Amino acid sequence: MSAFIWSVADLLRGDYKPADYGKVILPFTVLRRLDCVLAPTKAAVLEEMKLRESQGMNPDAFLRRKSGVSFYNASPLDLKAVLGDAANVGMNLTAYLQGFSPEVRDVFARFEFHNQVDRLDKAKLLYLVAEKFAGIDLHPTKVSNMQMGHVFEELIRKFAEASNETAGDHFTPREVIRLMVNLVFVEDDEALTKPGIVRTIYDPTAGTGGMLSVADEHLTAQNPGAQLTMFGQELNPESYAICKADMLIKGQDVSNIAFGNTLSEDGHVGRQFDYMLANPPFGVEWKKVEKEVRKEHETLGFAGRFGPGLPRVSDGSLLFLMHMLSKMRPEAQGGCRFAIVLNGSPLFTGGAGSGESEIRRYLLENDLVEAIIALPTDMFFNTGIATYVWVISNRKPAHRKGKLQLIDGSSFWQKMRKSLGSKRKELGETDIAALTRLFGEAEEAQLATVLNADGKEIAREIIWEDEAPPQAPAGGKVKLAPLSRVFPTTAFGYRTITVERPLRDERGNIVLGQRGAAKGKPQADSSLRDTENVPLAEDVEAYFKREVLPHAPDAWIDHAKTKVGYEVPFNRHFYVFEPPRPLPEIDADLLVVTDRIKAMIEGLAA
Repeated sequence: MSAFIWSVADLLRGDYKPADYGKVILPFTVLRRLDCVLAPTKAAVLEEMKLRESQGMNPDAFLRRKSGVSFYNASPLDLKAVLGDAANVGMNLTAYLQGFSPEVRDVFARFEFHNQVDRLDKAKLLYLVAEKFAGIDLHPTKVSNMQMGHVFEELIRKFAEASNETAGDHFTPREVIRLMVNLVFVEDDEALTKPGIVRTIYDPTAGTGGMLSVADEHLTAQNPGAQLTMFGQELNPESYAICKADMLIKGQDVSNIAFGNTLSEDGHVGRQFDYMLANPPFGVEWKKVEKEVRKEHETLGFAGRFGPGLPRVSDGSLLFLMHMLSKMRPEAQGGCRFAIVLNGSPLFTGGAGSGESEIRRYLLENDLVEAIIALPTDMFFNTGIATYVWVISNRKPAHRKGKLQLIDGSSFWQKMRKSLGSKRKELGETDIAALTRLFGEAEEAQLATVLNADGKEIAREIIWEDEAPPQAPAGGKVKLAPLSRVFPTTAFGYRTITVERPLRDERGNIVLGQRGAAKGKPQADSSLRDTENVPLAEDVEAYFKREVLPHAPDAWIDHAKTKVGYEVPFNRHFYVFEPPRPLPEIDADLLVVTDRIKAMIEGLAA
């Protein structure tokens, strides 16, 4: 479908740059979709319009009811009728657009579609383009909402590639969203089973609405009697317009989708939600909104969104995480769980006392992080870097309290038949199910990889902490690697202590202070100053006596400079030592190589 729509680009070539194709194709796709959705009730809406106007009544509410969806078009035209008068396509199309209800007109205003209609008209392309789209059947019986979401996302990806933009700013791979949705719903039995239950979900970086749509599909499939009310905010005008159009078709209240920068203009002040999902941009600086963010941090503190601290300006992803913390429904009102995709930087960047460390400290000391799951690399369209899903909740079940689960999901993937940008791998259904189960069990587990005599993998199996690994085949072996690890939250905290050494004069004597509180005390030599990170669970003095004093008997701790920090050294907890091959094997390989080189040199000499 998206390939067929993309063929419209052939008409635009020459009059439009490739980077600008989306300005025409995206709004026309939305227009045709809305046109098809309204087609079955078009005649009834026009009859209703005549009736209510003759009665002198505002027809708005009546037209919405007649259309069968939350929007309507009161113009006697549709897209095919617009083409009936080839000489006045531009004027007719404008009149048709004006016939839509206000929220749909806003969608096309965000696309700045009227400018493109004028431009196409002047280039004598408007009729040809409109004719192309009028020939596509995008009725919901032919193309489901889910398929339509895929079409929009594929088109955006193509346009982003053409204009060298980052497609990942707009949307997340659907299988990653399915995993995230599983993680936030997995323990909410009431939402998944109780008829008539109402839940709210929010995405502060909504893009085209993919995360909200997948969450809705998942909950409806599990519990057709449940209702999920969706909220979101989006900065990119085109993505916002598509998201809003998608929500309209689904019957959602589109006023719940706010436009603007989430960090500087919170579109949902005072609201709190049951679930949240987000994939904020990775490694994107927040300099544009620095003034507003710093002001909120300094004036409101914990009464605002950024109380715990501020990350460095080069990466604003943790700002989105804190924004979401402020949107969590309180535990007394049912609580909240959310999943957010982050790169590796928020796990460890920044030492004790830094903004990043203080944010991690707030999360862990308040027992808000349930799990962190490492995804495979090459999963996203615009980056191949390692990514992690953080699962945050203020309603942890009893068996999770005071604990943080780490899951290494980097080996759960299948190769794609065709790469899409940087995306070369995808999560299969079995991969999603395995990672969901690992999270749901909240236990230690290992991955057992069974190798045959030739070292080829023949099977893999998840081994829980009370299970024995499988038997190795004849001549083969079983490799075990940690897969799920559960730690107390305090395991990630440490104290950074400052170790001082005395200043000495030319004769090697210790220099003593002469005045005030320092009088008679050894003066510190700043060139010999050092720091040590002491785990929170360990006594500082015991650590100092064991690790420092044997090497520097004259050292002491400046307790006034001690800081508490938190980091999650993810890879360290999943590192498996691979012993080197035996030396005779290495020597044999080297002998083969040196003999080959020797033969080549002799050949050249001859």
